[in-house]
Amino acid sequence: MEEPLAQPDEDPVQKPQIPTKKTTTTTTTAATSSEAVKKVAKTVKPAAATGSVRKRLDLKTGPGLGPGSGGSGLGSTSSVMKPTLSASLKTANAVPAAARRNSTGGLPEKRQSNAGSVAGRKTSSVSGPEPVRQPVPEPRRSSLPSVVNRASSTRSSVPETRKSIPVSPASRVSKTTPTGSNVSKQESVRRSLVKPALSASSTSSASRRITSTSLDSSGSSGIRRSASLSGRRKVGTRTPESRDSRFVVLPQVEVKAGDDVRLDLRGHRVRSLNSSGLNLSANLEFVYLRDNLLSTLEGVEILKRVKVLDLSFNDFKGPGFEPLENCKSLQQLYLAGNQITSLASLPQLPNLEFLSVAQNKLKSLSMASQPRLQVLAASKNKISTLKGFPYLPVLEHLRVEENPILKMPHLEAASILLVGPTLKKFNDRDLSREELAIAKRYPAQTALCIRDGWEFCRPDHAAESTFRFLVEQWKDKLPSGYLLKEASVDQPSEEDACRCHFTFVQDGTLSTDPPLVLNYQWFMGERMLSNFAAIPDATGEVYWPKHEEIGKILKVECTPLLGETHYPSIFVISSPVSPGSGIPKVVNLEIQGELVEGNVIRGYAEVAWCGGTPGKGVASWLRRKWNSSPVVIAGAEDEEYRLAIDDIDSSLVFMYTPVTEEGAKGEPQYKYTDFIKAAHPSVSNVRIIGDAVEGCTIKGVGDYLGGREGPSKFEWLREKDTGDFLLVSTGTSEFNLTKEDVGRRLAFVYIPTNFEGQEGESVSIVTDVVKQAPPKVKNVKIIGELRENSKITVTGIVTGGTEGSSRVQWFKTRSSILDGEKDLEALSTSKIAKAFRIPLGAVGYRIVAKFTPTTQDGESGEPAYAISDKAVETLPPSLNFLSITGDYTEDGILTASYGYIGGHEGKSIYNWYLHEVETDSGSLIPEVSGLLQYRITKDAIGKFISFQCTPIRDDGIVGEPRSCMGQERVRPGSPRLLSLQIVGNAIEGATLSVDKKYWGGEEGDSVFRWFRTSSDGMQSEIWGATTASYMLSVEDIGFFVSVSCEPVRSDWARGPIVLSEQIGPIIPGPPTCQSLEFLGSMIEGQRVSFIASYSGGERGNCFHEWFRVKSNGVREKLSTFADFLDLTLEDVGRCIELVYTPVRQDGMKGSPSSISSDIIAPADPIGVDLEIPDCFEDEEVIPQKTYFGGQEGAGQYMWYRAKNKLHGSALIDISNACEDVVICGKTLTYTPSLEDVGSYLALFWLPTRADGKCGKPLVAISNSPVVPALPVVSNVRVKELSSGVYSGEGEYFGGYEGSSLFSWYRETNEGTIILINDASSSTYEVTDSDYTCRLLFGYTPVRSDSVVGELRLSEPTDIILPELPKVEMLALTGKAVEGDVLTAVEVIPKSETQQHVWSKYKKDVRYQWFCSSEMEDRKSYEPLPTQRSCSYKVRLEDIGRCLRCECIVTDVFGRSTEPVYAETAPILPGMPKIDKLEIEGRGFHTNLYAVRGIYSGGKEGKSRIQWLRSMVGSPDLISIPGEIGRMYEANVDDVSYRLVAIYTPIREDGVEGQPVSASTDPIAVEPDVYKEVKQKLDLGSVKFEALCDKDRSKKDPSMGSLEKRVLEVNRKRVKVVKPGSKTSFPTTEIRGSYAPPFHVELFRNDQHRLRIVVDSENEVDLMVQSRHLRDVTVLVIRGLAQRFNSTSLNSLLKIET
Repeated sequence: MEEPLAQPDEDPVQKPQIPTKKTTTTTTTAATSSEAVKKVAKTVKPAAATGSVRKRLDLKTGPGLGPGSGGSGLGSTSSVMKPTLSASLKTANAVPAAARRNSTGGLPEKRQSNAGSVAGRKTSSVSGPEPVRQPVPEPRRSSLPSVVNRASSTRSSVPETRKSIPVSPASRVSKTTPTGSNVSKQESVRRSLVKPALSASSTSSASRRITSTSLDSSGSSGIRRSASLSGRRKVGTRTPESRDSRFVVLPQVEVKAGDDVRLDLRGHRVRSLNSSGLNLSANLEFVYLRDNLLSTLEGVEILKRVKVLDLSFNDFKGPGFEPLENCKSLQQLYLAGNQITSLASLPQLPNLEFLSVAQNKLKSLSMASQPRLQVLAASKNKISTLKGFPYLPVLEHLRVEENPILKMPHLEAASILLVGPTLKKFNDRDLSREELAIAKRYPAQTALCIRDGWEFCRPDHAAESTFRFLVEQWKDKLPSGYLLKEASVDQPSEEDACRCHFTFVQDGTLSTDPPLVLNYQWFMGERMLSNFAAIPDATGEVYWPKHEEIGKILKVECTPLLGETHYPSIFVISSPVSPGSGIPKVVNLEIQGELVEGNVIRGYAEVAWCGGTPGKGVASWLRRKWNSSPVVIAGAEDEEYRLAIDDIDSSLVFMYTPVTEEGAKGEPQYKYTDFIKAAHPSVSNVRIIGDAVEGCTIKGVGDYLGGREGPSKFEWLREKDTGDFLLVSTGTSEFNLTKEDVGRRLAFVYIPTNFEGQEGESVSIVTDVVKQAPPKVKNVKIIGELRENSKITVTGIVTGGTEGSSRVQWFKTRSSILDGEKDLEALSTSKIAKAFRIPLGAVGYRIVAKFTPTTQDGESGEPAYAISDKAVETLPPSLNFLSITGDYTEDGILTASYGYIGGHEGKSIYNWYLHEVETDSGSLIPEVSGLLQYRITKDAIGKFISFQCTPIRDDGIVGEPRSCMGQERVRPGSPRLLSLQIVGNAIEGATLSVDKKYWGGEEGDSVFRWFRTSSDGMQSEIWGATTASYMLSVEDIGFFVSVSCEPVRSDWARGPIVLSEQIGPIIPGPPTCQSLEFLGSMIEGQRVSFIASYSGGERGNCFHEWFRVKSNGVREKLSTFADFLDLTLEDVGRCIELVYTPVRQDGMKGSPSSISSDIIAPADPIGVDLEIPDCFEDEEVIPQKTYFGGQEGAGQYMWYRAKNKLHGSALIDISNACEDVVICGKTLTYTPSLEDVGSYLALFWLPTRADGKCGKPLVAISNSPVVPALPVVSNVRVKELSSGVYSGEGEYFGGYEGSSLFSWYRETNEGTIILINDASSSTYEVTDSDYTCRLLFGYTPVRSDSVVGELRLSEPTDIILPELPKVEMLALTGKAVEGDVLTAVEVIPKSETQQHVWSKYKKDVRYQWFCSSEMEDRKSYEPLPTQRSCSYKVRLEDIGRCLRCECIVTDVFGRSTEPVYAETAPILPGMPKIDKLEIEGRGFHTNLYAVRGIYSGGKEGKSRIQWLRSMVGSPDLISIPGEIGRMYEANVDDVSYRLVAIYTPIREDGVEGQPVSASTDPIAVEPDVYKEVKQKLDLGSVKFEALCDKDRSKKDPSMGSLEKRVLEVNRKRVKVVKPGSKTSFPTTEIRGSYAPPFHVELFRNDQHRLRIVVDSENEVDLMVQSRHLRDVTVLVIRGLAQRFNSTSLNSLLKIET
């Protein structure tokens, strides 16, 4: 089996060799099974060593357990052990292992030496006792997935459960006897059970993992085949004395590898890969060359397909790994136990997943990037630095035990930073939470700095240290005279501004010309050490990460440009891009536009959408007057805004609230403008309103702009004849036009003036020429009777000149009120006439007259309107005349006409009547009712005709009807024929008829005569042909035929004779079949013939055709010229049609005649033949039968099973046969079953027609018995009986079943099916080897006669997986109080199965915390996106809410359990407390100090703050009265003291927390004050001018109460002197020394005042000009008085005492 198993690299413990007796279960690797079998190491029993054999450790150990077990080798020339134990025993973490060499970092194996030269040496100086293997501590559970290598065909995950070999711990090792003695007692042992996790099934190579509970320093060792072990047990070979207690399942290779792809030459002392006997070929995939003498890789380039290459324990020194570049398929490379000093020449191997370089002389891990490397084992080297660490994007296991670099603090955190999130284990341990937390505290560029050689330091100093490291690297690349002060980048967040910060400081001695320009380029990468790709167009100082860049790393390069010189780029790296909050925020607001009235300004918002979909923000403008709050401007809701007059002297506020498409609103931001200025007075759009007509008033207007309008000026000017304008009016914008203005133009001038009297530029406009006033009309009236058809007139008085041809237009309207010409309908055009006759259309309307006055010169004035007092009335409906016109003869047309009056006519009634006499009432002619015309018909002959009309108005009013009688009776017309023609064919035998049209009263017996005309024109009448029809005979052939008709009226009046046109010549008739009939019976099987009679000349060769007519009318031709037809089954139910075609002698064919028969009846049913073929089990038997007699119906069938073959009458009477005959079927076909095997089958058939009529039955029997079928099985399936127990089933067929064979198979994820040994029953219990595979059940049917059928496999089951890890409940530890930490603890079921599942197959546990939110009447929980650990610190915003923790367990197979929840009660506020309390300030006595801290414990109430002073070195605190605010302004009283602030946090509900204090450094004197004080103190004697308030009762000291004083101070005393005047001498008011109780007091509410107190009776208040002077005065006095004071002011001021 080519699967290598890794052993840990543990140091040996030198003890006597104890031969072990091992009882193990071997691993079966048959090609059909591939099962993984548990290997259990039993107890180790001590035995006496035979002979005085000295043992030693050799550097190169014998055969290992696989591709290497690299331990820390001893010197290459040493053959004896050092006198001391291994140094690893002296450490608490040293875990001794088997003394077997491990190419991945394990121990060297023990060799049994036969050399006698060293036998006499003492134990203390020779090899010493052989090491006894010590078990490792109980390993932790691990769910690390195994790496699975894909071999050429299949991939199998081989989980194994192994137990360690129990041996004595190092701490219990007792003293041993010299070599040759027996071991006196058996060491106590302890088992360590290792449970490697099962590899999760995966279909992609990217998911390959290493399964390991405890990974050694390089990852693996292998198991050598027993053949290799047994064949090499010679002198100098090495045999393993014990098994390691921990294994790592490495990426698997093909377990069925043959000799053509595998080469194993371990321990053959091979010196060169080019040796002739080595037989390297390109097909090799597994090459094991460990324990040889190879020193170069020349020749390895031929191994282009190699997957596993073991070169452990050779003589490689490196470099020289370039030949490996051809090994593109290499997956595992073992280089342990060599002398390699560098991996720099190791090429990039695209498929390398495992690399062991343990036990070499490497000083660093610098090499090319390995894109798929998952395990790197580099234990027991000389690695002392992480410089040059390669980019390993998928590395999961890193081992660097027993290297000098282990002394480096937080090496694990540094490795996490270098490798990234893929790292799962470091030095065979799961990553610790502490190191993970420490790694997160380092800046983003740490990994690059480590790779470049930065000395790893504490995370607190990492930011500054890495910056200094990078600056040191860049210092020679920076522009001369410039220093890099800052290089940083903001935390990038999705769609939020990420700004880089590069700050250069220039040497002050250098000029600033040209300026330093910084160019930027942003890059994107997956990891810190990955290759970063430039982001197109990202060349600014700010970059906005996109959604798809979440989790990636940003890098920005800054290129300094000084003049034309480009300097090398410097860079900074960000932390991973975090997801946006979805809440947009405004990054920048700008307002553009001139802030002057009338202008348009626009607000521009730069928004960071932070992961939300960009939407339209909410913009608004507010107006803020001086010293007032902003007020929203109504309607100003766009980004643009036009400044109005109301905005003058106001500041505008542009407020913008970003809103995403999802509706998330950001914080509104606003920006103030400066105050809006008024525009210069101006006016636009100046115009004149009104008509320029004499007598009208016009007005000048315009649009003013420029603040509040003041007394603007207006001027009116009239145009003179010369074209100039003369001022005619000022001060008003209105002007009345007079006769003087007619024919002239007027000009209007607008001079804008604001409220302050400032005038703008004037604007003028000129009117059109003023026109004379037009004529007018008044008193317009309508005179006349307002009735239909009446005449009315309009009158009016015309002014404005002499009336000329005034025009009048008439209208009608429904309204009684005039509104111009609105709703008016014209009744006439505009005419001069003033009279008007009312038309019918005006009835019901009021009459309106439009009077347009016109002067004699043709000028028209404004029209005037007059409206009638009432609407026009109408007359009743009536006729004023009625008449009939037309010809009173048959077929003549009469027309009625009448005159209607009385409103609008509706649907009047028209009727025509026939009268026998003029006096009778007449009969109505209904067909012409409602018509005004009547065509006289034949019925009206001899009668009178009248017309009656009944007038009806449109409103339904009916008037009196009127009638009009015709003048004479209706006369008939003269008889005549309008047309005459012969209808018919000119063929012999055809019948001709007369078609005529008669007119002239009632027709009588008209006279017909037929004529025959020869071809020469001779005409003769045809005797006897006097009717309207005539049949052509043989005599008419060759002649023409015509007819004449004399019309005769019923009263015997005759009309003219009419002769028709001739028809002909008459031609002979076609041949015709006169009759046609069938002869015979229309029954299936009968013969049918026919009889036909011919006419139409001499008979020629007539022919006929037979057709079969289907029910759907489709004809099928049967035969031609046959005289008879035999009826068949196909004719049954159908008709037979005969088509006969007569043919004349001359060959002319006549029209075919046809005849159809009745439906053909079927014959009686008859069974003609019946035969049964050979019969086989389960094969359908189809009998061969012949039927006659119509359409066969569903006949009766009866199958019989007979033990013996029947004959004759017994067969015919089979239904009454003996008991051996059994009915077994009743259908036409029959499938023999198992019961029929060996019996004869007989069939009874009763032929039946489709209509149910039956014939005589037939019986047939098979010639031979039924033969059994081959054994087969179907529907093979697997059922799950219970958890882990499956049952196989199948349906057997093929005779009687014997001892069928069962088997079980395991199908891997790659589709390889492997037989499971010893699984030969129909049930199967799942083992660990079946997990991640599918089970198949194999069923091989065996017949009772031992005939074996074909193996059938069931469908694969679902993937076999163990039970899901279950969580019985989820408990929360901690209190539901703000600030406390809640920890979720899952309770595991106590069942053995669950305990096993949790310990072996649990991968990880995911947590998610939720916070409750009240929604209506129910409680809902919202996830906290960043809270995904088992612990959660309760926040302020959680108070009053409930917290929920969700726990989901995932196993190594990728399955997840149902979520388990734990909820808290509503969160209570924590005790109020203040953290990180500090005092901010510059440290001088003139500065302002502020206390700051982080409050927690609910919502803060009115917390108390007290400021105090503390003398340096003294625990006493001096309260500062009245200072309880967050801010404190220091003064000279604080000099040399520390300021102390005591902060007592108080919650909103009054609960107090513990007070916390913070203090400053001693307060120093402000430098300017210090300098001046120092100068004065150095002088030793100083005078100050001051003022003294002698009358303190006055509130205002400026009211003459202040007097000048001189303050004199020196080192001994202080004196206040009142200066002298012209009338007095200077006087001393106060004098005293600095002895107590002397002191100087300050006044906190007056910075100019101080008080000098000499004793209880002598004190004075002085005032100085400034605080500075006061501070100098006080400090000088206190400085001189230091020897009497306990303060350390002298040391602060550096005064010599």
